[in-house]
Amino acid sequence: MNFNRFPEIKSERLLLRRISETDCEEILFLRSDEKINTYIERPESRKIKNIAAAKKMIQDLEESRKANESIAWGISLKDEPQLIGTIGIRNFSENPKTAEVGYDLHTEYHQKGIMNEALNMLIDFSFTTLQLEKIEAFTHVENQGSIRLLKKNGFQLMKSRKDLDYPSNIIFELENSSS
Repeated sequence: MNFNRFPEIKSERLLLRRISETDCEEILFLRSDEKINTYIERPESRKIKNIAAAKKMIQDLEESRKANESIAWGISLKDEPQLIGTIGIRNFSENPKTAEVGYDLHTEYHQKGIMNEALNMLIDFSFTTLQLEKIEAFTHVENQGSIRLLKKNGFQLMKSRKDLDYPSNIIFELENSSS
């Protein structure tokens, strides 16, 4: 992977863009809002509780991108620069042919097809540009919205796989049909 040049991705209504320090209030909200984080289990050390922690997270995302370990995009409407969610890929396999997707979205924008569109953009980028063979998604067994989203986009539940770190999670996979 080589993320030295940040890849902005556009659709008719969305822009997947670099997350910057000016987004720290939105990151704080996305990472601390109870409804958004209902099904997210994070160790205390990874919880974002204030602006300083949000800024640190943004810096960590940038460092991880520069090290080609992961990449995260801010989701915004094309004509409105305010961050409304995030989506990214991380945990690349060694070869690297597999990676894990993660996402969150402001509750005001739920049920509008935004995350479906953003996920499609990420899938296309991952399979076409990065040449990944498989994308994994870990989601809480009770997170019906995320489960519906993944199934709608062709992800298959891997009943035999277990998330040893978070036993409440189930694992989905999407294979690149052109590889």
